[in-house]
Amino acid sequence: MSWVSPQHGRLLHGTDGPDAGPGRRLGVDVGTVRVGVAVSDPGGVLASPLVTLGRDERGGSDLRRLVDLVAEYEVVEVVVGLPRTMAGRDGPAAQAALRYAEALASLLVVPVRMVDERLTTVVASRMLAERRVRGRKQRAVVDQAAATAILQGWLESRAMRDGTGAGT
Repeated sequence: MSWVSPQHGRLLHGTDGPDAGPGRRLGVDVGTVRVGVAVSDPGGVLASPLVTLGRDERGGSDLRRLVDLVAEYEVVEVVVGLPRTMAGRDGPAAQAALRYAEALASLLVVPVRMVDERLTTVVASRMLAERRVRGRKQRAVVDQAAATAILQGWLESRAMRDGTGAGT
């Protein structure tokens, strides 16, 4: 299967569109400096941290690396966090994440799905602090932890919606 799209890919929101079926998913937490990445198991039950990429708005090396990861892990769908405000609005961070997801979708044939990620970075930071991971070490992994939380939340909501029982 070719992972690079000859045309623009599909950008889905929440539960819109068809399910991509069985297979691995990639979770992405887009930041201004770093991009956290997580991957699921082939059964789509458990998300695990994968890597933190440096954000490269000018050169796009982060997007190209994500395309490579989709191929390497045979991903069937990419889940990108949409950082809405607590009031449910799309602020500047959400607009930036949406532009990033659109750019990524244009490079892939697999669907890219936007999902609400309110507070995932806050929760990830607290979890790391509780485990006494602080300072520079925390900054290095907080984006992966946030991507893992985004992906795990999506996997669990997908399982509940589909009645598969995975993640419950």
